[in-house]
Amino acid sequence: MASPADNNLLLRITGLHKRFDDNIVLAGASLDVPRGSVVTVLGGSGAGKSVFLKCLAGVEQPDSGEMEFDGRTLGAERTDFRKRCSFLFQSNALFDSLTALENVSLPLEQTTDLAAQEIMARSLEALKQLELEPHRDRYPSQLSGGMQKRLALARAIVTRPELVLFDEPTAGLDPLRRNAVFTMIAKYQRQFSFTAVIVTHDVSEGLAASDRVALLDKGRMCFQGTPAEFAVSAEPVVCAFRDSAAALDASLAAIRCGAPPSLSSQDS
Repeated sequence: MASPADNNLLLRITGLHKRFDDNIVLAGASLDVPRGSVVTVLGGSGAGKSVFLKCLAGVEQPDSGEMEFDGRTLGAERTDFRKRCSFLFQSNALFDSLTALENVSLPLEQTTDLAAQEIMARSLEALKQLELEPHRDRYPSQLSGGMQKRLALARAIVTRPELVLFDEPTAGLDPLRRNAVFTMIAKYQRQFSFTAVIVTHDVSEGLAASDRVALLDKGRMCFQGTPAEFAVSAEPVVCAFRDSAAALDASLAAIRCGAPPSLSSQDS
């Protein structure tokens, strides 16, 4: 019999392995995602965060490991999972030849049997909720970067998913726009009550927007817990990743004072 804690989990990943030729990317990564939460997976560039997320989405096939969604093991047959999950790509993956309205309508046309009138109504509602309805007939190239990100989210939520996967949603953005994207995710996650898994290397923003956080290092999750627990963790890998900005400040201060900087924090 499942425990109450298990019933509260929407997604459970256990012992995920993935390699490309001789490059081991995931080496037993595991993650628990409570229902209705925002879970952020942190990690440095090249840590395997995007590969981890793509394995969850079925874009990549893991070599081994187990994934459970709503208590059921995810195998090769993922029709039900695809209907209940959306993936927001790092690049937004909008279709340049389609208008904003057509971009949002596309998932409903491809994955449901809804009548054209219902598809139109739900698509317009999604655009309205993301404050994009006045731009329904514009193409992605005619929208600002922030509007494109909102359009990608509108397309992701129009199917009313239970789970939304975000792949580096703030890649290449300046600090103000990073804050805006994480605020948008937190706002609409609460408004629409979906569960969110975000992979990012933006520590402060990820911590502020999340209910739980995990750190991926050398193919494994070396930490899972709340943002408060992450902030005080004494785990060496967590400290090195979390406190990298402070270590840089200390090294630069030493250089300005004419003292040789310590290389220990840089080598870790």
